[in-house]
Amino acid sequence: MSDDCVKLEVSDHIALVTLDRPPVNALDRHMRRRLIEVFDEISDREDIRVAVLTGAGKVFCAGADLKDRPDAERKGDFLEHNRVTRETANSIRECAKPIVAAVNGPALGAGLGLMAACDIFYASENAVFGMPEIDVGLAGGASMLKTLFGRSTLRRMFMTGVRLSAAELHQRCVIEEVTSPEDLLPTAMKTASQIASKSPMAIIHAKHACNMVDLMPQRDAYRFEQNITMTLSKTEDAKEARMAFLEKRKPVFKGR
Repeated sequence: MSDDCVKLEVSDHIALVTLDRPPVNALDRHMRRRLIEVFDEISDREDIRVAVLTGAGKVFCAGADLKDRPDAERKGDFLEHNRVTRETANSIRECAKPIVAAVNGPALGAGLGLMAACDIFYASENAVFGMPEIDVGLAGGASMLKTLFGRSTLRRMFMTGVRLSAAELHQRCVIEEVTSPEDLLPTAMKTASQIASKSPMAIIHAKHACNMVDLMPQRDAYRFEQNITMTLSKTEDAKEARMAFLEKRKPVFKGR
């Protein structure tokens, strides 16, 4: 099967990752493995400092492909399916580079999970968000919803399958901005460009810090961040950033 279901383009230190599995970018196991491969590659490439994740067509991702459900009669198949499913989101969350989500249309179930694994969220005005697994007798990802919503909204979405609009998510301060479909990618790319202009070492450590402090008490988290700052202060990039600021010029980072 072709790897075109997930496209990777790189320009000016920005990776554009596009879900492209018509008609609704539903996730089967092959597409999940391809996503893991792409985001692992992004982590490892020195020419990439940030990535933007979006979807082709009118749908960001409609969720898991129900035609690709695991075979309960085949020993180990459900466990393998679940492992690949977990690692799809983990490959985004644990990617060394920040990921900006540009949600161009419906993000449902596992599609909403993909967005939740990203770092910064933008959406077009025709995007909707939901966890509809309950409608087919299954349970979705409450752990994903927990990173975005409060207690009541999480439970309402999880137990009713209700869909919220991009405007509603913006009102709840979940996403940064709602744009027209035409302005979505330029808006996301603008933020990506701002990130790409920073020290690549600092950005990698900044994402790692954001991931870790979510799991730590405030006292330990701040000490963890202070240690990162102390380490970064000794790098060539940090010295270059300070000199560029004083000399009123753009810094030239070398990633060391």
